[in-house]
Amino acid sequence: MAMRSLLFVPGDSDRKMDKAKGVAADVLLLDLEDAVSQERLPLARDMIRDFLKARPSKAGLFVRINPLDTPFALDDLAAVMQGAPDGIFLPKARTGQDVVLLGSYLDALEAREGIARGNTKILVVAETAEILLNYASFVNTGPRLCGMTPGPEDLAAAVGASTNRDPAGNYLPIHEINRALCLATAASAGIAPIERLYTNFRDLDGLAAACTAGRREGFTGMIAIHPDQVAVINQAFTPTADEIAHARRVVAAFDSVGGSGVVGLDGQMLDMPHLKQARRVLDMAGEG
Repeated sequence: MAMRSLLFVPGDSDRKMDKAKGVAADVLLLDLEDAVSQERLPLARDMIRDFLKARPSKAGLFVRINPLDTPFALDDLAAVMQGAPDGIFLPKARTGQDVVLLGSYLDALEAREGIARGNTKILVVAETAEILLNYASFVNTGPRLCGMTPGPEDLAAAVGASTNRDPAGNYLPIHEINRALCLATAASAGIAPIERLYTNFRDLDGLAAACTAGRREGFTGMIAIHPDQVAVINQAFTPTADEIAHARRVVAAFDSVGGSGVVGLDGQMLDMPHLKQARRVLDMAGEG
């Protein structure tokens, strides 16, 4: 499943869920956590379940449940698994054991609903103080884990900060550390590193610049909080025709020398990291 753009959709809004049907996001994140009040959770669960069953969009459908240490998470799961979502977006994760625990819940609910075991993936948002000390524990948590993204908004609250940015508008160091560790963990685990959201949804030029920077550093997709952000994100995380053509030439050059670790192309010596990057570009283009 492609995961360039992942759009948040409040789970208790008919209007926004209906609008999301026509958005070209790769993944819709149907939200039961921050966007939904406690009083409206039963309604939102039913709405999301019905949306999942109807499958009105070609996008992947993930559900953000409430944190596992709240009394709402199991009720969230019991309701939405009736609609067989593609994945669960897990907030407030602290250690890899949270992924293992959620996986055990999904094992039981998949069996109840007649869903193939392991079909429901897990996407983690890194937004607690504890996760900064426990990133390595996520590397070997099983095949359900498919991606990870940093969450600067909740992390600020978790560490007691009054803001997540300095006076110049730059993220404070703890958020850059979290982002870097998230990227490194995703690479180590072989899962998708998803760039943090860009909060100013009217600033599409700034969004494009953030996407370009994220992709340059290794991120393969980005969270969107508004439908207008989706097209910009999709374009930024889709390799250009020139990038694809060059990647094909790099792969072909290595193939032509029968597995040698070094090859010449256009007057440059290329080694295995260049081949790995070329294959990554082709994977992003759907040619992997």
